[in-house]
Amino acid sequence: MPLRDHFRPPLDDITAWEGFHGQWPAVIVQKLGKWLPSRYVAAPRVHSGSYGEVDVATYDTEAAGSLFSGTDPGNGGVATAVWAPARPTLAVETDVPDSGDCEVRVFDARRGRRLVAAVEIVSPANKDRPENRRLFVARCAALLQQRVAVAIVDLVTVRDFNLYADLLELLGQSDPALGREPPPLYAVSCRWRLLDQERLLEAWHSPLTFGEPLPTLPLWLTDTFAVPLELEESYQQTCRDLRIP
Repeated sequence: MPLRDHFRPPLDDITAWEGFHGQWPAVIVQKLGKWLPSRYVAAPRVHSGSYGEVDVATYDTEAAGSLFSGTDPGNGGVATAVWAPARPTLAVETDVPDSGDCEVRVFDARRGRRLVAAVEIVSPANKDRPENRRLFVARCAALLQQRVAVAIVDLVTVRDFNLYADLLELLGQSDPALGREPPPLYAVSCRWRLLDQERLLEAWHSPLTFGEPLPTLPLWLTDTFAVPLELEESYQQTCRDLRIP
């Protein structure tokens, strides 16, 4: 079951993108569940008419640095397997500028919740006009500035703009992995961290091709701990759930 074009015949005559766009974040949450230590919880957030995303938040209910799904591996708990991501396609020293964009997210302060990662699934509305593209990029830049890891997945074929390239332009950077003409379909995971007192932007970029599987990207929960964002598995499960041929 290869990557499909959801915006052109014959598929768009059979099923609407909106249904897939609404379902995929929920399936990503299910797939992340097998990797997330018990201190983390994932939840889908679908904003009508604009974009879907997956937020991964941490609760301060366990000791810092504890990444076990049980209580204590020495007391019968089960340790979460450590997954080692590939080397980043980009690692450059940079500052993340203020975007001037504000987004209000309300969390239950009693539980001490903190946002650590977000998966942004691009919609046609994110790319159809300059102001929407700027808004999307500003939101991603604001999340990175807050030390929130950001993954962007773009399957939109009716607009050729590459929002990851726009994000790098905002940051005054470029990724050699994009080439001279950035691919319109791609998935990328980004994070900003401190390394030896330097501000380092890291990204794992992968172009997407019809008929080929989607990549697995690192989704960083801390500076030293990442879980795999298995896009292929969640994509195919969504297609099966929605009976997309």
